[in-house]
Parts: sequence; structure tokens; C-alpha cells
Amino acid sequence: MFIKIMSAHLAGINATDVAVEVDIATFGMPSFSVVGLAEGALRESKERVRSALRNLDYNIFARPITVNLAPADIKKEGSHFDLPMAVGLLAAMQPKDFDVADTLFLGELSLDGALRGVSGVLCICSWAAELGIKRIVLPMENADEAALVPNIEIYPFDHLSAVIGFLKGELPATPYKAEQDYFERSFADYDMDFAEVKGQHTARRAAEIAAAGLHNILMMGSPGSGKTMIARRIPSILPPMSLNEALLTTKIHSIAGLLRNKGNLIKERPYISPHHTASDVAIIGGGAKAMPGHVSIATNGVLFLDEMLEFNRSVLEVLRQPMEDGVVTIARAGRTVTYPANFMLVAASNPCPCGYYGDARKRCTCAPHAVERYRARLSGPLLDRIDLQVVMTSVDVTDLENQQAGESSATIRARVMLAHAVQAERFKDLPIAFNSQMNERMLAELVLLEDAARKLAGASVAKFALSARAYNKILKLSRTIADLAGSKTVTAAHVAEALQYRMLSGG
Repeated sequence: MFIKIMSAHLAGINATDVAVEVDIATFGMPSFSVVGLAEGALRESKERVRSALRNLDYNIFARPITVNLAPADIKKEGSHFDLPMAVGLLAAMQPKDFDVADTLFLGELSLDGALRGVSGVLCICSWAAELGIKRIVLPMENADEAALVPNIEIYPFDHLSAVIGFLKGELPATPYKAEQDYFERSFADYDMDFAEVKGQHTARRAAEIAAAGLHNILMMGSPGSGKTMIARRIPSILPPMSLNEALLTTKIHSIAGLLRNKGNLIKERPYISPHHTASDVAIIGGGAKAMPGHVSIATNGVLFLDEMLEFNRSVLEVLRQPMEDGVVTIARAGRTVTYPANFMLVAASNPCPCGYYGDARKRCTCAPHAVERYRARLSGPLLDRIDLQVVMTSVDVTDLENQQAGESSATIRARVMLAHAVQAERFKDLPIAFNSQMNERMLAELVLLEDAARKLAGASVAKFALSARAYNKILKLSRTIADLAGSKTVTAAHVAEALQYRMLSGG
């Protein structure tokens, strides 16, 4: 007796079809073999499946059983193959009783037959809908997540016995519909507001420009100057994501296992702040399962590195490639996966180990070589990839008491949203959304420089010994400043303002 059950395998955020082929021989010694390059948790699936079926009084293991995961030349792992294997065994014994046509199965089994949620469901459901698969059977824990995908019927269950009743037609069920309208856009209720930031007008302006074009920004200054305070308020001036951005970010969070029992479409841009002891694998992704790292989880949002120079230099250096390309490729034995990594880097750092180098109120106690060694952790090529570089000075407490509150996040966000709308129109026929993502060809076609602006930008290259990358960064930044000003062309004033944000790299 032979039967084939549909399931899927994930490689990064892309799914591929896997056929779970089950054959139960009529004669032979009892055995249960799983073939087809099964790895990791999948090798243990047969024990979970065996126990779950026995606890439901299905004694089918007195014959030779072979389960093949096709195609057999691709390594497969994950506990989501438990359910299709169990359904395949039962359907092979009673093929006329089980309706498994045009149905994809996902889910992990407990030893008593209960269904547990799995990761990556949104990616698999999106792929299945594009393929034209009619229905998906999966754990109730993943129901809301799967329901984000239109044009496919979702049937979630808590237990294998309920799945069996549904497939036999004994348990009526209707496709699951989420109660909440996940596609309704709204603003998050942030506890922190830019109105609480007094002084630091240059840093506030730089944060607004960074948010308007999703540019990378580094704030360097002594302790208490407000670096972290500003960084934590940047999400409050970022608009919600577009539907396509939200779906992509939600897929990555699904693969990382961050959506179980939640299922909500992620509408606010992520804000990821790893500790400075994080490893390069945690930041970039990898491990035995090639999972996404912080750079991918922060896609379409903010990756905040507080005390950036306290991170290991090797960790900082792995950021260079995803900052430039917007993707990260992880190679492991037998497979290579690619994840999006299109994030906005926000970094804060002290200027020296003691933190008071250049401070007007407190004397630095670091030796010159200690300062040099500390700053050397931030290499030239990495600094070159940071669009805005702001030096902040500490503000006296008495001055803070006399200063008025700054603009609110809502006021700033309104200007940022107008700039986003301009960019959405500019890039409507291109595979990008923000000025910071433009390549050289797009810069030449879309950044309209006035003559004075072109001369100033050209002169800055010779005067400050700027690299070609730094020059392009200045043009992108100038375009964003022009968008905030409502100008169709980039003027010399826009270029001049962009140049002042290259202080740390010489520009």
C-alpha cells in the first residue's frame, strides 16, 4: 500500500514542495525507516509518530514501513513533517477513508497526539497559495499566522484525532478566518516621544533625516549626552510599513519562531537592540539550522547597536556586506540560504574607553594609544557605510531645566511620512523604496543636482579624500534632505548639510 502526502521544506524564506511518500509492505519483518536525507529533529519524527498513533490505538507497526521524503537529494529538517508522516501512515492503511487530495500538511506531534506549532508557516502558506494548493491542515497554534495569506483554506486543529475525523468526513469543519483585521494600518502607542529630548538639535535633525530615507546613523558622544535617548525614540517617527514590507518582515519573524501563538501581521517597523556581547552568528545568522540573525529580523526596521565600540571587531565587520547589499547569505554543509537584511543601522558610542574624550566638562583619563586602539574597532570601510555621523556634546543639567520641550514625535513623523510618500512615487516602478537603497545608475537618473550643488559635491571629494561610496552616500543623503524640504532638485544647501554629517570620516 502506497500513498503520497504533500508537505514543504524551507530554505531561507523560500519554500519548496516535499512529497511524503509512505509505503507499507504486506509481508516482512516489522520495521520503520525514514529516508530522503532527513536531518536533525526529523530523524526523531518516527518515534513521535509511532507513539502518537499507538496512543490513539492505531497498531500499524507490525509490517515493514518506509517513508521517503522526495526529492531525496535535498537535506530536510524540522518537526513539521510529523503530521504528514502520521496522516500518510493512516491513509496508506485505509486509502478510501482519508481525503488527502490537494491538501498540504504541517505540524509537530507530541507523544499523545497533540499538535504543536512550528516555525515558517507564513512562508509555506504564501508559497502554497501561489502554487494553487486549495487547503492546509496545521496546528491551531499557527492558525492566525496562516490566516494572513488570502486565497487558501486554513484548517487548524489541536490534536491528531481531530485531523483524522476531519479527513474521514466525520468532523465537519469550516476554513479558519482571523477575527482581527490584520491589514488595518495603525500607529503604535509609544511610551517615548521626541518631545522629551531637550537640546541636541543637530542630532534630532540627523535622526529625522535618517528616518526619512532609512539611512544609517552613528551618534558619538560622552555619557549622558542623549545618544541612547534619541535612538530609542526613532521608531516613534517611523511610519507603518507597506503591506509588502509587512509581509516580508513577518515571514522572517515566522522563520525565527517569533510568531507562535501570535500570528499578527507586523505593521510597525522592527526595533532590534542586541547586547554588545552578541556573537557574529547571533548578529548575522547561522547555526546548525541556518536561522536568521538580528540583521534579518530587523529588516525594514531599525538595528540599534548601543555602545557600538564595545562589540567585538569581528562582529562589526560582518555587518559590512549586509549593509551594502541588503541581503545576507549563510552557507552551511550541504546548503546555502539567503535572507533579506535591509535594515536601518542606528549606533551609539562613547568616543573613548572612559567616555570623556573631547568633553568640555570632564577631563578624559585615557592614554592617546588607548583612544586610538578603542576607535580602531570601527574600521574605515564600516564607517564609510554609515550615512550620518554625528558628534554630540553633553548638556549641562541647568541648561536642560531652562530649555523648552522639543517637537513631538507626531510632528516629526508627519514630515517623515511626506518624504516617504515622495520616495514611494519616485521608486514605484523600481525594486526599492528609499533613497538609501539607490544604486549608482539610479543616482545618476533620479538625483537632479543643481550646478552649484554638483560643484560643491565634486569639490568635497578632493578636499576630504572621499571614497566613491562616501560620495554616493552624500548624494543619497542630499536627496533625502531635499525631499524633506519639498524640493524636486538638490541644491548646494542640501549638499552642504549632508557634508556636515561626514565629520568622523573626514568629510
